[in-house]
Amino acid sequence: MHFATFHDLEDQSVFITGGGSGIGADLTRGFLSQGAKVTFIQRSYPEKILAECEGKYKHDLSFIQCDVTKTKELKKALQATENKQGPVSILVNNAANDTRHTLGEFTSEQWDDAMNVNLKPHFFAAQEVVEGMKKNGGGSIINFSSISYMMGNKGYPAYATAKSAITGLTRSLARELGPFNIRVNAIMPGWVLTKRQMDLWATEEDLSKHLDRQCLKEHLSGSDIVGGTLFLASSTSKMITSQALVIDGGVVVTG
Repeated sequence: MHFATFHDLEDQSVFITGGGSGIGADLTRGFLSQGAKVTFIQRSYPEKILAECEGKYKHDLSFIQCDVTKTKELKKALQATENKQGPVSILVNNAANDTRHTLGEFTSEQWDDAMNVNLKPHFFAAQEVVEGMKKNGGGSIINFSSISYMMGNKGYPAYATAKSAITGLTRSLARELGPFNIRVNAIMPGWVLTKRQMDLWATEEDLSKHLDRQCLKEHLSGSDIVGGTLFLASSTSKMITSQALVIDGGVVVTG
């Protein structure tokens, strides 16, 4: 897929969590297509996307194997990225786990695990990149939330809680970091039909019901989320901060 070109993203230092699969892989390709220097992290080795991107873009794709729930590992990966491609100017907090569960079956340990992957890394990744962004005269932090809590969906209350909290975190950090020209925004994807979704949860009945709720009668793919992310990363959106950008085909409304 071809994306709009944001010329100021060329040679920018970009860091993406969970950038080797699902929406994250599309984000990785999107930033590479702009000529950006991209490093991404995830727990598993992403052989497919590394092979696919080799020699295709201006800058080679960099990968660091890392568990985002381990804050020391996450910060070490960010420091290694800065050493290799310069201070991170664009941070994309994308990694998440939307495993289904109910209230009754969930344990305290599972709750902690859900927060550790869906919320905690957003905070500590931002904490790590801020000083470099200040020295650069600014930057963009893009936190991936979800419309799941806006819809009041059942089936994953811990996930919905974390995604709601990300919106609050985004607004608080935008206020704190604005004086340093660091913008903080949230992306609110709708139901993006990644391979994981199709394999685990996307029944024909649920797909039909969800499409009925969309204004635009086409299911979302990961590539549909890329343009809005590139826009928020670019200086094209230089006066946009503390906002939640919904990309869902018209299911929920803001304002």
